[in-house]
Amino acid sequence: MYIFDLDGTLIDSNGVWVQIDLDFLSRRGLSVTEEYTEFVTHATYQNAAGFTKEYFSLPETPEEIMKAWSDMAFDAYAHTVPLKDGVREFLFRCGREGLPMAVATSCMPHLCDAALRQHGIRDLFQAVITADEAGCDKRNPEIYLMAARRLEAAPEECTVFEDSPAAVLSARSAGMRVVGVYDSFFAPWEEEMRRRCHGYIRSFRELL
Repeated sequence: MYIFDLDGTLIDSNGVWVQIDLDFLSRRGLSVTEEYTEFVTHATYQNAAGFTKEYFSLPETPEEIMKAWSDMAFDAYAHTVPLKDGVREFLFRCGREGLPMAVATSCMPHLCDAALRQHGIRDLFQAVITADEAGCDKRNPEIYLMAARRLEAAPEECTVFEDSPAAVLSARSAGMRVVGVYDSFFAPWEEEMRRRCHGYIRSFRELL
């Protein structure tokens, strides 16, 4: 049973969110900080929006902030964000072999759906679990446990593919095998990822 993160694992989208953060804040005369990035990278959208409002004392409501982010991101997810190297071939091979697969993501549900459908891979997954549905961010293992339940699998039967160091720890705490996936956004933590994961790949072509 395979459980995949979306952003930075299946699709090359982390750069989209870096740019959205920069553009959203610069339009308000503000700048990204390390503390801010660390929080919103792993938060649910609602929590990230609430944090953004409080952190920068913005007049917008969290709902208005989420809509602004969504509007900025949708075109990219629906049309231009690419799959990462080897993902298409690996997923379709797993599909041909009848291997149950799920997505567990912090991505907004409609953006996740747009990206998966853009690439024609939505129907390969038996379940798509978002942090909004799970009610927690990916530092909480519940999102992975929920995905396992949807696949009717025990945690120890599941392998999780993740690009984030914090998410890797969460998936391991759920009792799952974890394969780290290289992404340039988390490149400074590559050695840490290699230590924490059961395996580590720079491309899904390594698994073909």
